[in-house]
Amino acid sequence: MHTEPRRPLRRGLLPVLGAVALLGAGAVTAVQATGASPAQPTAATAATAATADGAQAAACGDGSYHVEAVRDGGTWTSRNGGDVVYEGGDMLEAMRAAVDSLDPGRTEQQRVVVHGSGSIPANASLDLPSHTSLESCGTIDVTGTPSGNNAAVRIRHAQDVSVPHLSVTGTPYFGVWVRTSQNVHFGQVDLRLSGGLGMRIDSRDDDSVREARDISIDDVHVSGTDNHGVETYGVDGIDIGTVTARDTAYSGLLLNDTVNASVDLVDAENAGTGTGYAAFRMANRNGRLDGGYPENVRVGEVRARGGGRGIFCVSESGGAVIERVDIADTGNNAALIENCHNVTVGSSGGTIAGPGTVRLAARSEFANTSDITFENLTFRDTEFNERPCAVNTVLRNITWDNSANNAC
Repeated sequence: MHTEPRRPLRRGLLPVLGAVALLGAGAVTAVQATGASPAQPTAATAATAATADGAQAAACGDGSYHVEAVRDGGTWTSRNGGDVVYEGGDMLEAMRAAVDSLDPGRTEQQRVVVHGSGSIPANASLDLPSHTSLESCGTIDVTGTPSGNNAAVRIRHAQDVSVPHLSVTGTPYFGVWVRTSQNVHFGQVDLRLSGGLGMRIDSRDDDSVREARDISIDDVHVSGTDNHGVETYGVDGIDIGTVTARDTAYSGLLLNDTVNASVDLVDAENAGTGTGYAAFRMANRNGRLDGGYPENVRVGEVRARGGGRGIFCVSESGGAVIERVDIADTGNNAALIENCHNVTVGSSGGTIAGPGTVRLAARSEFANTSDITFENLTFRDTEFNERPCAVNTVLRNITWDNSANNAC
């Protein structure tokens, strides 16, 4: 099937649509833990509150909702209007009951708000079906031994789902896992973990298609993983604001087999220390469309300090523009481009500083690296190495500050 490059969906659109849909559904206004009744938002105020470019995110729990789960002491109570659908000491069961009490035949988003913090087991998941919004205004602490394919929040084979606020700690297998789902929006996500992988978005139940589509993440902070911070595989259309990665065992942001991607900022410190992973990595034919590499992956800025590599493009990936870079003190290459095609680094400038080098390379089992441009950059205390010689390498407007040019 022919796939044309397209702009990813704009961040903030899905929360607006969800809020408008909620109003159209006649949301229940329930009494919160404080006893105050939330004001009914209008479509205009919902649009204003959405997290769009330059707009401030709405406070967690603001506005109307259909169901709430509230912790009071050691007791969780979930209410849908005047009906109590759960009462007990189990946070996961309270959230499940809240989600399950939404209209089963709904065709528009209905909203669940969770007030309070608690723990859930690492061998279980909270599943969100289609047309669901979950807003968690506390912290979900994942405890125990994780088991495969579980996540604090899991979205599989669903559409029109939003998670405006989420905070997870502990030891999940995935903090968040999205599989083969469409029109999924995440707002402010905070994952301060002690293992696991932060966010995984994929469609790997069928690698012949990219059926995870139209995904947006406003801002995610991820730290303490023993895997990647944020990873995609088989995605068509993803729009990310900021990925802030701290002390992730592997990459801060890894895009695999993903097309039509836009990322404003990857800000990574100590991502992939002691490994070949990178603050920002593209792999497994990322950016490849119909056998070619038209520009369809845009990254506004990569900032990397310490860790493994700063940028790593590998295994027939490409079609990418990284507008600005600020890379220094990496333990491996500052940038490695290997068997990639049509990649531009520095269209808006930046600095690459050592001791890590900038390297163009190729393995014999893939086509040689081609159409790589580094421009408008300062190379400081580093070197540019090209071995073997790539096809159509461009170095343009480079300031060489105590750095060596070993291009072909």
